[in-house]
Amino acid sequence: MDDGIAVTLRLTPRAAANRIGGVQEDGQGGWHLKTWVTAVPEKGRANAALIKLLAASWGLAKGDLEILSGGTTRAKLLLIRGGDAALMARLSAWYTTGGSER
Repeated sequence: MDDGIAVTLRLTPRAAANRIGGVQEDGQGGWHLKTWVTAVPEKGRANAALIKLLAASWGLAKGDLEILSGGTTRAKLLLIRGGDAALMARLSAWYTTGGSER
């Protein structure tokens, strides 16, 4: 993407805690980032909780994150806006310092 990075996610609503898990294979040759939120999947609450969780964890503004597809499903495609190289370095540093569970 020219204006950011696209990330595939698998969101589980109604979880015990808000958290970001590791990267997992999806069974179709692709990969996704596992995420959990305590919010219910009604009226966009789970999606809003997901955006809030990711923005806080990654040190981004909520406006830098947009759900491109999967608004009403667990499988989502997320756009993270920003300079690709700098953003990728930030996310890589987050991941390698234990920012997610593996």
